[in-house]
Amino acid sequence: MISDITIAQQAELREIFEIAERLGIAQDINPFGKYIAKIPTSYSKKGGHGHLVLVTAMTPTRYGEGKTTNTIGLAQALQAVGASSMAAIREPSLGPCMGIKGGAAGGGYSQVLPMEEINLHFTGDIHAVTIAHNLLSAMIDNHIHQRLEPMIHPAKVIWNRVIDMNDRSLRSITIGLSDHGENGIARMDGFQITASSEIMAILCLAEDIKDLKYRLGKITIGRTFTGEYVTAHDIGAEGAMAALLKQAIEPNLVQSIEGVPILIHGGPFANIAHGSNSIIATKTALNLADYTITEAGFASELGAEKFFNITSRIGGFRPDVAVLVVTLRAYEIHGIENILKHVENIRTHGVKAVISINKFLDDPIEELTSLQEKLAESGVDAIITDFRESGGQGGTVLAHKIIALCEEPNTFHHLYKNELPIKEKIERICSDVYGAGSVVYAKGVRTKMKQLETAGFGHLPICMAKTQSSLSDNPKLTGCPKGFPISISKIEAKTGAGFIVAYTGEIMTMPGLPKRPSACDIDITEDGTISGLF
Repeated sequence: MISDITIAQQAELREIFEIAERLGIAQDINPFGKYIAKIPTSYSKKGGHGHLVLVTAMTPTRYGEGKTTNTIGLAQALQAVGASSMAAIREPSLGPCMGIKGGAAGGGYSQVLPMEEINLHFTGDIHAVTIAHNLLSAMIDNHIHQRLEPMIHPAKVIWNRVIDMNDRSLRSITIGLSDHGENGIARMDGFQITASSEIMAILCLAEDIKDLKYRLGKITIGRTFTGEYVTAHDIGAEGAMAALLKQAIEPNLVQSIEGVPILIHGGPFANIAHGSNSIIATKTALNLADYTITEAGFASELGAEKFFNITSRIGGFRPDVAVLVVTLRAYEIHGIENILKHVENIRTHGVKAVISINKFLDDPIEELTSLQEKLAESGVDAIITDFRESGGQGGTVLAHKIIALCEEPNTFHHLYKNELPIKEKIERICSDVYGAGSVVYAKGVRTKMKQLETAGFGHLPICMAKTQSSLSDNPKLTGCPKGFPISISKIEAKTGAGFIVAYTGEIMTMPGLPKRPSACDIDITEDGTISGLF
């Protein structure tokens, strides 16, 4: 099997002006070299009416089931059957890229180019988010050190630091330890991965630079000695933060191997954040193409649920169809009941579902066909696709199915109303989407929910932080468990992003590296050729 990076390096790229010319926007792009460009945010406000297709998955294995490959491949398949298509996806994080999961630019003959740049530093958007986030951290500690008003209680700061790397040693740190206060006030702090930063969420949920700045100012950073909430606006931080994100707010235009225009923008994880690319990028694609394919991280109970109830609510989206990616390796671990539960989760939101059985090179065709037949017997449309080895041609049957489903009436609806109490919204997600029988709250969580409602945050949607390895909050509980308890360990309001995060089980916002990180296999030659990316 030819590696992804070899296929990418052998591909013939079209200059980005050629891609932009086909979209009718060449006069407005801001090129980053020959093959990447920024698109003005004004293109997200053109008022187009394209169809929106979401790609999600069954409960994954630790290596992922190929959602991005299916997203890119489906966009290529739609082009192959004569439809106008684009994809809008997230930017890869260096954490997984250097860790275990690899890059996030698709695979084989269904990937986005230039692959090395996209998986590494790209246009610097993630770095801009990191710096904007850590600027606020520095301003908070300076505000405390200088004893400025409002007086922030050092022990009540809830804003920590971020880095775009898996580094478990930074989960908990102590700062300001020496020189009799010259290095700041000593207090406990820690790092999250940049993908979980509230600023990443804000970047992906903002409408434009004005809305971005407004949301940045609303970020809650801590409390005063008398218990009042303190925001980024209270310490004058939002202007400089927005300035650092001036270019990052613009979507990035690249291309697939087959020349389909692809927008890459934003990169929140779906297990600890909301898990979808920017609203600006998705709206831009909807305005420029008849079919927009986007993806939401991990499985239907994580990324898709959040896309339906957070992203679509804020962005005003009405997804027409959801593609559920299924693989033999995940099926062998979780069983057919797991697949059917994810189909149910999609249909619960009034969205039509179709399964893409993602074929890996060594998958026996008879086993794929057997799974397809079992799903058909359960009343679910399932189509075997081969996007990695065959590109768009590996999914033309799925493309025709998508076109037909998009012509049917749209009955999309949210799972809950925002006006419901926080507790009721959490429990509806846990019971209806996860299949839980009960919700157990750690000490202080119920009190915090009441505090948030009293403070006026009760109307915000819920962003669940949960393991991606199970429908439950126990990563070892495979298959389709029912009636299990879900434990809520912590709850906090992301007031700038506009949602409430409920943390389940032992979920962490800073992953660690595996025993042998992927970084051990990445290298570069004297002529600048990179190897080991996948």
